[in-house]
Amino acid sequence: MSNRVNPDLLTQIEQYGETKIEMCFNCGNCTAICPLTSEAHPFPRNMIRLAQLGLEDQLLASSDPWLCYYCGECTETCPRGAEPAEAMMTLRRWLTARYAPTEHSARLYTSEKAVWISIFRIALVTLAAFVVFHLVSHDRIVTDRVELNTFAPVMLVWGLVLLHGARLAYRMFAGVRNMFRHMMKDTNIPFSVYVEEFKTFVIHFFTQKRWRDCGMDNHSRWLKHLLLVSGYLTMLTLIIGLLWWFQTDEVYPIYHPQRWLGYYATIVLIYGSVDMLIGRYRKREQIHRFSQPTDWFFPAFILVGSITGILVHIFRYLELPYPTYGMYVFHVMAMMAMLDTEVGIGKWAHLAYRPFALYLDRVKQRVKEDQAALGLATAGSD
Repeated sequence: MSNRVNPDLLTQIEQYGETKIEMCFNCGNCTAICPLTSEAHPFPRNMIRLAQLGLEDQLLASSDPWLCYYCGECTETCPRGAEPAEAMMTLRRWLTARYAPTEHSARLYTSEKAVWISIFRIALVTLAAFVVFHLVSHDRIVTDRVELNTFAPVMLVWGLVLLHGARLAYRMFAGVRNMFRHMMKDTNIPFSVYVEEFKTFVIHFFTQKRWRDCGMDNHSRWLKHLLLVSGYLTMLTLIIGLLWWFQTDEVYPIYHPQRWLGYYATIVLIYGSVDMLIGRYRKREQIHRFSQPTDWFFPAFILVGSITGILVHIFRYLELPYPTYGMYVFHVMAMMAMLDTEVGIGKWAHLAYRPFALYLDRVKQRVKEDQAALGLATAGSD
């Protein structure tokens, strides 16, 4: 592994968060008190030291920033006030920007102006698409009743959603690929090990179960996060996989799966996003003491998307054409802006990068275990 020093590394990292890495004198208190650290992963101390020394390649190759779930105990007991928990959060932002295939992520993390420009650009492009469609199609907008699928034909919208989803999926895949290249550089691991251990990614992606060991009482943060992710994935499935079924002018009975799946996703998304925003506003917990604009935008987008989505549903059932169409356009504008500023390059990326880091870490551990077992077997045969 390269030991090349980047003398500007600490300055570059500190653009991504309110950290005070330079104040750390490496006493090791943060590592000693962390409930998730181990002999193989003595964070936050090792990560802070690498940043201080400018060892960029070693930081890029480490999974340790993703093993931290920000309980804040290390910061509360730091004798130097070096904010080690926020340092780990800052490193995750920096790594996300480094994994991204373009400089767009770095701009969003380091410039609030860039975030607003990105949001308004995507929103206005989406609005323009609706205007152009109706100018070109010459279809009359039905105003004596609600015909959402005449105003926005579901198969056309679904096709555009799939195209945009493919673009975002490629962006996310490119980030994961870059993460893999950094973390697995100079390794020669059989493909079968990757296949056999892939269950680690699946388990941690859907459960985030390590959060339960992060020192929080009653697992409350883990449960809230699990609910939020379940709602988000439910809504994502309905929109990307089943939009032809979900966006309809047919009024289904209350017990129909289309309605209660949508209601469940909306309820947990509103609850989860409001809880996150209130926590960031009050700043009572260690995790909320510092917040970048990107930390606010993700729950704000979820809240706006959930509220506008349910309002479209309500207006449609009340047979209010203009409010339905107008709210639908605003909903799509907000969702397009969210996806374009979050998927692969923002807070959303943590949903993929954290379990993937745990997966690659498990692959490395599995190889060590196999080598140790082989060594014991060889010694026994002698």
